[in-house]
Amino acid sequence: MSRIASLPLFHQIEGQNVLVLGDGDAAEPKRRLVERAGGVIIDDLARAVDEGVRIAFIAYDDARACEVAAINARCAGMLVNVVDRPELCDFTTPSILDRDPLLVAIGTGGASAGLAKHVRLRLERVLPQTLGLLARALEAARPALRTRFPDGAERRRVVDAALREGGALDPFDAEAHLRAPDWAAGSQQQRVGEVVEFTLVSSDPEDLTLRQARLLGEADVLLIDGAVPPAILARARADVAREVWDGRAGPVAGQRDTTGLTLLLRYRPAD
Repeated sequence: MSRIASLPLFHQIEGQNVLVLGDGDAAEPKRRLVERAGGVIIDDLARAVDEGVRIAFIAYDDARACEVAAINARCAGMLVNVVDRPELCDFTTPSILDRDPLLVAIGTGGASAGLAKHVRLRLERVLPQTLGLLARALEAARPALRTRFPDGAERRRVVDAALREGGALDPFDAEAHLRAPDWAAGSQQQRVGEVVEFTLVSSDPEDLTLRQARLLGEADVLLIDGAVPPAILARARADVAREVWDGRAGPVAGQRDTTGLTLLLRYRPAD
């Protein structure tokens, strides 16, 4: 299994105290970030320790002052972020693309905030502003979907089918949210039971076609034929079912009793 540089989490801080130490250009973005997330800023380390604050941002101009504050805050049990000092950080803050309530967080583990920012700016151009409306529409559709599909696995497959490229609720379609009520009520047909196979000749995930990368991210079942590299498998959903293909004929449409998307993934490295 391929490793990731850090564990991405979305931390709820609404109404909670957050320590922010420092003034000026380095500290101000952290203050704005905490306020946007609903946190309550305090700027006294002793008070933060007494009140059991869990998160600290440190942005002093003096490097030694940052080091001392980071040690004291960490000894008090806080998770610490020191601006521009990734070696002193327990966590880093990503560049954020906001389509409330949908958030896309882009991080480099402190390697380059500029790179994360410019990736976000590119994504801003291609992700519709209405993605948040689609998220709200899906939230509103939950009761109807639970009634129509009591089984959780079946419900997830129906949602996946709708959100796929070209599906009823394709996230890249700016008007997808308008179709959500009719879709939830069952007036639109959903594609299920699709079986797809493709053969890889490279172990580099960058060589995947756009279609192959999309299918890997959508598949409910992976049938693995050959020593498929871990870097390729890492592009699949974390909860995807994985099976070793036994070499029997198929699978072609109708030969495998399944719903959702089954992907037969063959690996035949090029000579």
